[in-house]
Amino acid sequence: MRNFKRLKEVAADIRTQRQGLADFEGYVKWMSTNVAGYSKYLSAGSMAAGFAKALPIPYAGQASNFTKFVANAALSLSQASVSINKYLGTSQQFLLRVDKLDPAKEVNPQEVSELVHFADQELLKGMVEVQERLTSTSDLTASSLSFLETLNHYLGSSDEYWAKTRSLLKSGDEKKDKGFIAESTAALRAKAQAFSGKFRSFDLAVKKDGPLIKSLVTCDDLIHEMNQRQVASKL
Repeated sequence: MRNFKRLKEVAADIRTQRQGLADFEGYVKWMSTNVAGYSKYLSAGSMAAGFAKALPIPYAGQASNFTKFVANAALSLSQASVSINKYLGTSQQFLLRVDKLDPAKEVNPQEVSELVHFADQELLKGMVEVQERLTSTSDLTASSLSFLETLNHYLGSSDEYWAKTRSLLKSGDEKKDKGFIAESTAALRAKAQAFSGKFRSFDLAVKKDGPLIKSLVTCDDLIHEMNQRQVASKL
């Protein structure tokens, strides 16, 4: 059956996708922990920028309401984690059902039809949701990295800006603060590059499998229509 072969093709892509989902989950958890760690520096940097008029704010409109930015970041990352775990379950269920379809035996058309609609209504829905959540994570990463890089740059070049930032931090440990920001910037840059590459692969897979699953539904509907006509013609 044509749809059976296409389901196997989708299943092969899903297996490849799942290999990267654990990495996405790990990255989201890492970001959740580190955004909290960055928060006092980003907050102080945002406030100091308003006084020093030196630092461009990568997330326009958020500098005056940093608490909202941090809360939104935490919520976005939490939603991404939930979506990834939910999709792990849905995709595993899909693979188990595909594996039960034995090509060496006669494939039950009804089982194939049900699996096609499961792929459309559950699998693809979860896949797209993960794609959207990871897009938000990517945007959040870009904003955080842009800010940290700019903050790190201005801490080393603008006495006025550093003085304002340091006074707002109130930590009293200049070397520790500067070191943390430099190390955080480097770590986030490296993590972001790895995440970006894997996300591009996932995004391409969604763009490939989405239309393929929709074509399965169209084909399945045509099969049902033809079968109904055949039954009607025998009456």
